[in-house]
Amino acid sequence: MTRVMAPPVTRPRAISGGWVIGMAISIAVLAIGIPGALIFTVDDVGRSQGWIITTVIGVWSGIRISVRWVRGVPRLFDFFFWVFTYIFIGIAATASMRAADIPWTTASINPDLDVPTALITLGGVIAYEVGAFIRWASARKRPVSELPEVGISVGRALLLYLMGIAAVGYYVSKMGLSAIFSSRTNSAIMQSYIWGDSSTLAIIYAMAIYPLLVAVGAFAQHWRSLQPGESGRFGYPVLIAAGFVGLMLVANPLTSARYTAGTVAFALVMFLGAAATANRARLTMLGTIFGFLFVFPILNVFRNAGTQLQDRQSFFSEYIGNADYDAFFQIANAYSYVVDGLVVPGRQFLGSLLFWVPRSVWPDKPEDTGIMLADYRGYPFTNLSAPVWSELLVNGGVIAVVVGFIIIGFALRVLDDRMVPAYSQAGWWGVAGAILPVYSLILWRGSLLQATGALVVMMVGLIWIRKKSPPSSALTTLSR
Repeated sequence: MTRVMAPPVTRPRAISGGWVIGMAISIAVLAIGIPGALIFTVDDVGRSQGWIITTVIGVWSGIRISVRWVRGVPRLFDFFFWVFTYIFIGIAATASMRAADIPWTTASINPDLDVPTALITLGGVIAYEVGAFIRWASARKRPVSELPEVGISVGRALLLYLMGIAAVGYYVSKMGLSAIFSSRTNSAIMQSYIWGDSSTLAIIYAMAIYPLLVAVGAFAQHWRSLQPGESGRFGYPVLIAAGFVGLMLVANPLTSARYTAGTVAFALVMFLGAAATANRARLTMLGTIFGFLFVFPILNVFRNAGTQLQDRQSFFSEYIGNADYDAFFQIANAYSYVVDGLVVPGRQFLGSLLFWVPRSVWPDKPEDTGIMLADYRGYPFTNLSAPVWSELLVNGGVIAVVVGFIIIGFALRVLDDRMVPAYSQAGWWGVAGAILPVYSLILWRGSLLQATGALVVMMVGLIWIRKKSPPSSALTTLSR
């Protein structure tokens, strides 16, 4: 069965007065107002001048985010890159450097590292733009809406769904509902007690989330394609609702990582057509920006015992000295690692690619990059982030950052070209496009080794439900 969905959202129809006003307001708030308020309300106590460079990154990121959401074209891989850069580099790093209060998880970093770290970060951003421009220049004459016709095998999706439900049942039976709905700290302690090895836990946790999430996405896409009165019209919502309950047991916002809970929540909304039209895409991206600036910090109050809402004295105090925003200073640690001549080219990447190899077989298997940098610095707490800049630095130095970001910028532009038309259709690309862009935020924050297992589980699920449509199909179809 083929059903024509809404026209693909690829480009804004025209530059209207409302478009110009929206862009002006967004830039005034994100690129001028928030960075300006930060500078005026957070005193510079003289740690370094690195904050000037990160402010420039923040201003440019604010402009790029504004362009992305106001245009209403859901290039979500690009969107989440700029969201990460804006918040973790543009705001958080600037506030911490001006206040000279860096996250406790990355203590005692030499202020002399701030400026070179900021320049390396800026170099990555510029390289990303270069890569995206190369792709745009090479493909500008091709229509963005050209998309391989890929359908969904609902039969395979059902098998994946059943496997996901079984994985949720196993996880819940081992953890118990009291631990699942207690606090993030208690849940982490219980997970560590039950499974011990972090790699084993990561795989089990991913198996309890992503197969079910992919299957729910397949059902949602198929449901969207059904005509009124067609068989299954009322059955699929039941499967979707049951899947939602299962996902909330494992990835609820109380005890799971906020990035994981956010990935699941965002994907579920996308499955239902949150980016199917330009206006929906605008609202979805605007809501995401609001969520990261205001909801994301507040969620911590409900996740950790002892955290009080009044502990947040001002908007920018959330970012000062907060371990959740240690990305910039982990890049500084990675740069220090390079300066000390400790880089073994490609070693950390190899460890991420071979994450599934047990240490009993490979005793010298590389540690997670965040853990490696924590051990290098002698930190007692080792569960740290490792942004993509850090991963590239420890694998090949500054050159790897430049080359890597050019490749990433090019590749994400290609992926967005693929995904944009899919949001207004019903098919496999719509499922992939609902999950992968938001999950990229976890990859941006790192560490890569931590994120690789879940990514592989997710990709296996997506490949499993994939089914080629007949060449004669006009648009993506879904097969029973």
